[in-house]
Amino acid sequence: MPQWICSQIGAREHYAVPRALRHAGQLDTLHTDFWADAVVRAVKFGKMRSLAGRFHLDLAGAKIVSWNLRSLAWEAGLRWRTWERGVPGAYLGYIAVGQNFACAVRDALRRRSLANGTVFFTYDTGALETLEWLRERGVPCVLDQIDPSRVEVELVCEEEKRWADWATSTTEVPEGFFLRREREWAMADRIVVNSEFSRCGLIQQGVPAEKLVVVPLCYEAGAMEIVVAAPEPSRARPLKVLFLGQVILRKGIQYLIEAAKLLRDEPISFEVVGPIGISEQAVKSAPANITFHGQASRDQIGVWYRQCDVFVLPTLSDGFGITQIEAMAHALPVIATPNCGDVVTDGTDGFLVPPCQAKSIAATIRRYLSEPGLLLAHRVAALEKSRQFKLNALAQRLLSLGESLLRR
Repeated sequence: MPQWICSQIGAREHYAVPRALRHAGQLDTLHTDFWADAVVRAVKFGKMRSLAGRFHLDLAGAKIVSWNLRSLAWEAGLRWRTWERGVPGAYLGYIAVGQNFACAVRDALRRRSLANGTVFFTYDTGALETLEWLRERGVPCVLDQIDPSRVEVELVCEEEKRWADWATSTTEVPEGFFLRREREWAMADRIVVNSEFSRCGLIQQGVPAEKLVVVPLCYEAGAMEIVVAAPEPSRARPLKVLFLGQVILRKGIQYLIEAAKLLRDEPISFEVVGPIGISEQAVKSAPANITFHGQASRDQIGVWYRQCDVFVLPTLSDGFGITQIEAMAHALPVIATPNCGDVVTDGTDGFLVPPCQAKSIAATIRRYLSEPGLLLAHRVAALEKSRQFKLNALAQRLLSLGESLLRR
């Protein structure tokens, strides 16, 4: 059976891949930039609060290699480049952090022996130097590409032109950022993407279809009581629609605001939760039925899911919208576009709407308002659907992929 070595910057996907592999008994080591010890986890304020999340109980006792102090220096360099050169500088910072991390992982692997049957799993931008070294030694490598790269940036740039003065900054991605990713794609034996949307995007950029594998993300809701039945919306208690995530053009906030304008005379409220990345002018253009709540901590997010009736994700581009599964695990039907992973079964546990179509969003929300029975049926189905996206399903997909690489 293969033994997997994983590397990742940050707590991507709540460490889902190493957790799944550990549950299956096939995790050798996790390399990560920062891993919170008991002292860091005990601090609940300032920067340390976010760093305390760089830990998961499922990985307690696992073999973890991290570079805590060095990673803080890497992040400081990223902040400096961002301050000095704005958005292009931020992407140069991502390249520098990725290179520093990949070199640190490579050097750590040099100091140990790699057993036969080892498979390496990593994420884009922070992998190139490690992949080059492992390829020379014949170790099978799997790269997770979290978004469709150039395809996504092109979509965002089009929206910035269409919605002038809405974005707080203009997307300017240096060519070197794309080239680093493309070199990683060339070095990897398999590229994992999390949706058919991303797979098609990478094929457009020249990645061979046979090199790509679609592996959806997973979400473990934890022990909680979900109340599926809810009072019917009325003038006294409006239908509450939740948008949770970055409030930016890529996530389609502009079309949600337009949809809200079409529904301003209905008993519907829109709760927008997440860091605001659109201009003050754009926020002021929103109708009175939208409330912007700003960023919420992870322990506050569950409260928002439990307070609302419907979740909406009008995104233009997401490698995979994990918030869809989170919402379904809280018994919320989801209104989403096809550009964020195959989660919603249209008409069963939510609805799919075309990207950039405010009228479709509004019509779908109005349907939930007028058909309380449909809303309840979709809540039940959404909760059931969320159970398909568990760690064991992710583990089985990864184990099958690893075994096929070793047989090859």
